[in-house]
Amino acid sequence: MDAEGQSNHLKAYGVTYWTLEKQLKVKWLLNYKGGSFLLPDSEEIQRECQIRGVSFEVISNSKAEEILNMIASPSQNMEAVVLEKAPKIAVYTPKGLQPWDDAVTMVLTYAEIPYETIYDEEVLNDALLLYDWLHLHHEDFTGQYGKFYRAYRSASWYIQEKKEAEALATKLGYSKVSEEKLAVAKKIREYVIGGGFMFAMCSATDSFDIALSADGVDICEPMFDGDGSDAGYQNKIDYSKTMAFKDYLLETSPNVYEFSSIDMTRKRRIPKTTDYFSLMEFSAKWDPIPAMLNQNHTALVKGFMGQTTSFTREEIKSNVLVLGENKTNGEAKYIHGIKGKGFFTFYGGHDPEDYTHKVGDPKTELDLHPTSPGYRLILNNVLFPAAKKKKQKT
Repeated sequence: MDAEGQSNHLKAYGVTYWTLEKQLKVKWLLNYKGGSFLLPDSEEIQRECQIRGVSFEVISNSKAEEILNMIASPSQNMEAVVLEKAPKIAVYTPKGLQPWDDAVTMVLTYAEIPYETIYDEEVLNDALLLYDWLHLHHEDFTGQYGKFYRAYRSASWYIQEKKEAEALATKLGYSKVSEEKLAVAKKIREYVIGGGFMFAMCSATDSFDIALSADGVDICEPMFDGDGSDAGYQNKIDYSKTMAFKDYLLETSPNVYEFSSIDMTRKRRIPKTTDYFSLMEFSAKWDPIPAMLNQNHTALVKGFMGQTTSFTREEIKSNVLVLGENKTNGEAKYIHGIKGKGFFTFYGGHDPEDYTHKVGDPKTELDLHPTSPGYRLILNNVLFPAAKKKKQKT
């Protein structure tokens, strides 16, 4: 899985997932040739690699043993993690949305990793218990319809989406969309606390935490929910209820395409040509989780924008780990945390291969980006729940 040895990094994850579906175990060789996968040899697996255009090397048992012994050496920052079971994947996304509206859905489809879609009704009816891994589509959990009001309030798609959201909230027994979305966010938080794996990108990251912190507080202006917001609502925000963020200031104007000070989009002064973020290096033996999530064939990854592009470092809780950062701008791009028995990862930006994705832009053709480091980070998270749980060394 290094830069020179693999022609299609993204589909390699699909072959690995497919192998796990066959009830076969895989070893993920952390920091060995870009995070390579050691699969059992069979004609069927070789054929699958050839069909999908995935580069592979057949090695002898003695060679495999030699590699594993080298990895096990205390002098090497490497580890062999056993992947045991193909995780059951859910993508939280509205019905009828095009697959190319979401980077995770696109890369799962491209890598041929199966997933199911769920939305509010299923979440509120405890369907999350059926899944090992949940991705949050770039959703707005605050009930402000993505803060698209100023630019798109007259657009037919905006009017239609608002109408559908209100109808769904009414159907599910809520008087406001914001109240219904809060109930969904709470269910998702319970899922993580109970041992689930949650991955979110773009506006699903900060809007999720904002909704949780505004429990019992009306932060929506009349054009969103029909009545005024609570007076002085900023002072009523409860940061103890959030997953990742603290001490942020909400954007009060409905005409500003921004939720809060968490996002760095409007504070950035970085030209596209120099917009890269670096992946932190972790001890594969002592910190296998962040090491797993950062497996890549490069430590420097192209930046990309989104409604929520990246996160203000000072507003990230101290128990949350920064996995990737843009040092020149002092921003976090990729963060990970533990909540109860479960885990969450937040990844800023919309599409790793579409720098300034805008409403109505054409889909990204992943055939043109089969070795994308930015998309690899998503797939690291997909395979993460498959890892055999080790007892803590401390």
